[in-house]
Amino acid sequence: MNKIDSVLGQRVTYPQTYSPSVLVAVERQLNRKGLNIKDDALPFAGCDAWHAYEASCLTNAGLPTAGVLKIVVPCTSAYIVESKSLKLYLNSYNMERMGATPAEATRNMEQRVRRDLSDLLGADVLVKHFGMGTPTLNMGLASDYETIDEKLGDIVADRYTEDASLLGDGETSGDGIRVISHLLRSNCRVTHQPDWGTIVVRMGGGRVPKREDLLRYIVSLRGENHFHEEICELVFKRISDAFAPQELMVACLYTRRGGIDINPIRATSGELIIKELADVDTLTDRPLRN
Repeated sequence: MNKIDSVLGQRVTYPQTYSPSVLVAVERQLNRKGLNIKDDALPFAGCDAWHAYEASCLTNAGLPTAGVLKIVVPCTSAYIVESKSLKLYLNSYNMERMGATPAEATRNMEQRVRRDLSDLLGADVLVKHFGMGTPTLNMGLASDYETIDEKLGDIVADRYTEDASLLGDGETSGDGIRVISHLLRSNCRVTHQPDWGTIVVRMGGGRVPKREDLLRYIVSLRGENHFHEEICELVFKRISDAFAPQELMVACLYTRRGGIDINPIRATSGELIIKELADVDTLTDRPLRN
């Protein structure tokens, strides 16, 4: 049994003290190799924005703290962290006394999480703690993007294994496309448990997929078994290969499972990335699902 299998799909005892050893790193190349994506020549910029909604530790006097940890991992890291191992790791702080005041305790927790994840993933991982009641910022997706689910609700979609041919030959659009679908579903690579989310696609003018073809393709991800980050890169690569756009952004905003959500975003340039999502100092609203 490898280290991933020893955590995912297994009954695991929650650590009662600070335990960085439970963290599991997964090579990004496990998926990128099959897509012919090379780490030294990435076709995209981007990051993975995580939100851990059950972040808690104790003050020195034993008073619990509560809040949300936002974690931003650059897509250039050689590894991702397996989400269940991160949940176990963050829960290992629950009974740890971290500082004299709630502010000091959460600041110390934030700094230690950043150190441990940066060491694990071999990259500069950003971490920010938000206290309960912190105002959230709307990403503006509802006003800037077209939701295509109900508009295209009468199309036939009968393929549930990823099929790039569903993207079709496309059509010419001078304005490009900015679309959202809340029909994203894929499954965990190891446990095959379902993951639900919202997918956001932005392309510049030129040849773009027809909206009905794009929606059929999104539905075809329903039977795929991949980590969240892998799904985002898969979609980005398929659209890039089919249409060679000069501008492309794909974001997969997954719902929380086990108190954690993962939001990978990939784009042909940093200027296209949803800045509110990538900014570790900004706590955003969810686009529809919570």
